[in-house]
Amino acid sequence: MSYPMNIGEAASATGVSAKMIRHYEATGLIPAPARTLAGYRNYAESEVHTLRFIRHARKLGFSVPQIGELLGLWRNQRRSSAKVKSLAQTHIAELETKIREMTAMKATLAHLVHCCHGDERPDCPILENLAAGD
Repeated sequence: MSYPMNIGEAASATGVSAKMIRHYEATGLIPAPARTLAGYRNYAESEVHTLRFIRHARKLGFSVPQIGELLGLWRNQRRSSAKVKSLAQTHIAELETKIREMTAMKATLAHLVHCCHGDERPDCPILENLAAGD
């Protein structure tokens, strides 16, 4: 790999789309990179490494604000690992909550699908349930 990279090259090298790179820049998750005289973004090796960090954190389901915290901790050599662990434990608890909610949604939907005849008749427990609301 050759540095600096333009945004397309950085996107290819990191697996983060150019659109998301611009979004992360606009939200302050990554600093604005240097630019060429023509105004094109130039990404240094450290910025590409940061984009890979972000991609991996997103794959683990961390939110953008959480990734911002993780990046701050990653860059701070004086940080304690306890802060990082606490953030990860909080995320695990959030994931467990989402898993329970999705499991309940799946069970409800599976029950409704089981009750639906799926034939030419117009009555449908799935639509009836959706129309009934909570």
